[in-house]
Amino acid sequence: MRIIAGKYRRRILLTSPGQTTRPITDRVKESLFENIEKRLIGARIADVFAGTGTIGMEALSRGASCVTFIEKDRVALQLLRQNIAALKCEDETLVWPADVLRCSFRPKGKKAPAFVPFQAIFFDPPYAMVPSMVEGSPLWLSLSRLARPDVSTEGATLVLRVPERAKYDIPPQWVVDWSLETSNMKIDICRRVSDAIPQDAEIAADEIADDSTEDGDADGGTETGSSS
Repeated sequence: MRIIAGKYRRRILLTSPGQTTRPITDRVKESLFENIEKRLIGARIADVFAGTGTIGMEALSRGASCVTFIEKDRVALQLLRQNIAALKCEDETLVWPADVLRCSFRPKGKKAPAFVPFQAIFFDPPYAMVPSMVEGSPLWLSLSRLARPDVSTEGATLVLRVPERAKYDIPPQWVVDWSLETSNMKIDICRRVSDAIPQDAEIAADEIADDSTEDGDADGGTETGSSS
């Protein structure tokens, strides 16, 4: 997998073998970034279900100021850190080994204040989880927590990748502006429209202990839904 454009153009990134991650093709990635690139310049990015980081790295290459990678799978995390080391972009990246269904999306540590609130979020859940993304479900509540004003800015961009013809719900704080459809997937480009927080989302977030350690990391796991 390679970075298509920007300061890291043509650099090759490690990806996980087999079904651990679902790398997005160059053709789809190029089409996506051509449409959202202006939103990424100088932006603080979250790459959620990050896998080995190819989407977040593409954003960083194209002018994002920093990227927080949130991933649980240990194999993907190891490769992600190798990719960061290869690009020598440690100062602009934060690796957070956390369970997306539980984490607060508010990393701690010395570096963390410069990385939030997010202005653009890539959210790429495992395809098998998408049909269960209905109001009040763990994945739906994760999107609600991402809309908290201390996590993302009003007007923030959410890039949601789902399988084609999937049926799912998203919280009312996110509005779909447009969608990019290919033969086997759909990418919704959403915008955060309000600082209002549904009561259930706020309670859920308040009950969650921040998973991060002093350097912004948390204990990892063995499952993944990563994209890259």
